[in-house]
Amino acid sequence: MRDVVIVEAVRTPLAKRKGAFSEVRADELLALPLKEIINRTKIDAREIEDVIVGCVSQVGEQAADVGRAAALIAGYPIEVPGVTIDRQCGSSQQAVHFAAQAIASGDMEVVVAAGVEHMTRVPMFSNMQGVSYSEKLSDQYEMLHQGVSAERMVEKWELSKSELDQFALSSHRKAIQAWKEGRFDREVMPIEYTTPDGHLISLTKDEGPREDTTLEALQSLKTVFKEDGTITAGNASQMSDGAAAILLMSREKAEQLGLKPRCRILARSVVGSDPTLMLTGPIPATEKVLQKANLTMKDMDVYEVNEAFAPVPLIWAKEVGADLSKLNPNGGAIALGHPLGASGARLMVTMLHELERTNQRYGLQAICEGFGMANATIIERIE
Repeated sequence: MRDVVIVEAVRTPLAKRKGAFSEVRADELLALPLKEIINRTKIDAREIEDVIVGCVSQVGEQAADVGRAAALIAGYPIEVPGVTIDRQCGSSQQAVHFAAQAIASGDMEVVVAAGVEHMTRVPMFSNMQGVSYSEKLSDQYEMLHQGVSAERMVEKWELSKSELDQFALSSHRKAIQAWKEGRFDREVMPIEYTTPDGHLISLTKDEGPREDTTLEALQSLKTVFKEDGTITAGNASQMSDGAAAILLMSREKAEQLGLKPRCRILARSVVGSDPTLMLTGPIPATEKVLQKANLTMKDMDVYEVNEAFAPVPLIWAKEVGADLSKLNPNGGAIALGHPLGASGARLMVTMLHELERTNQRYGLQAICEGFGMANATIIERIE
């Protein structure tokens, strides 16, 4: 197997639902980072052999293979194909895996992995309207909303609401500090976009982090999924709009093109887990990817674990023996936002830049996914 390297990784700022990107089409939003990786590397787009895009709600502006549409909007040659995949919240992390597998096997040399979700213009579950679960599925498994699953996890692992709210507060504080210190400056492309009616949209930073939030404010929020529960809008991920793109190559191709490999994809895993208690998948996915890499949690310098709900990374950390000081050091989806199909790529972009900022070696990423699944990835920074 050949070394698979990342040579460029960029994301848009994440806008709040009904925020700055409300007037930007989903396919046009995705086209922006697709174009930016070409601008930054100066490669000929004809070198790209596929564009693999993660997107969950594939309806409306995200239907009809949004990956192909966005590549054409971005100005890629017609010979560059595009495909759109759905592995729920890990969709664009899976896009990275598929890209890496194509390159490692020798089938391709240059692939773009990307993700998009516009939760304002294409609301969550809009692709499920009028559709119910098959009785042949629901007879076997109790099919729940993820928020209810999160409540059950809280009960099983005996977490308190105070622990969840404290974690949520820390997510906001870390994200705010990261922006103040310029940690996101390189990974986030500023957006200036003129809508068809001539309205200029400008966004240079994530809209989600709340500088004025307090523990008291978080504790005062009503629970959403259970009257006497623990999950609130404050300790769950924010709905948001965003996109990200990653340019992967074989190490040999990168060197041939005169591009600096920034990290290599060291190991990948994907697992199925309990479809009812569906948010526990990152635990076995982490165990599996560490085994494949022949590494331990102590070897990892940074972890990016998606903050779908506060109990997910907290329980993950307890079960795998993680050092909380290494977890989501620049905040996570509770503060930054969770544009479903884009989050896998967003976490990867952030993790790579954090390893570079701190001159560290190994990063581990994991995301829980609907129906009980999870992806995990280990990358190694290249000096």
